[in-house]
Amino acid sequence: MANPLADCVSSLRSSNHLLGNSISILDSGVNDFPRLAKVLQTTKHFELLPSSTLSAAQSQLLSSLVPEFNNLLSRVETHLDRLERREQALIARCELLDGRMSMSGANGEAVGKDGGLGRKSLASEGDGSREALKLKQMRAKKERLGYTVERLELQAQQKQRQLRLSVAAQ
Repeated sequence: MANPLADCVSSLRSSNHLLGNSISILDSGVNDFPRLAKVLQTTKHFELLPSSTLSAAQSQLLSSLVPEFNNLLSRVETHLDRLERREQALIARCELLDGRMSMSGANGEAVGKDGGLGRKSLASEGDGSREALKLKQMRAKKERLGYTVERLELQAQQKQRQLRLSVAAQ
């Protein structure tokens, strides 16, 4: 009976040795797996996309950028309108001041001549001097009222322009 067990023990020892050799072979192969994984890994330098994905991304980008562009354009148009109105107001004011200067230059010479004559008459007559003074005051008041009328007319024109621009903007 010892003989059949001896055969089993020897068979078991040879199987154990064979398993040991298999384990050492597998161990040497498995130890190299991280290096092999890195060597065998593919690197994509260029990734090809289908045209449908590309067009979807373009349309999404376009839909996000269009409102921003429209907003910026409206802000620029508003600012340009504001600058244009300011320019028109400055031109109108310049015209008003030019008109005033030309009127005061023409009236100033006339008033100076009349005033000079009034002074001569002032020395000769007492009543005439009061009338001359009153006449001078009336002319000054007329000039002031003329300036006021011009200013109000220009303001009315400016308000009409602003109203037209606001109606056109809406």
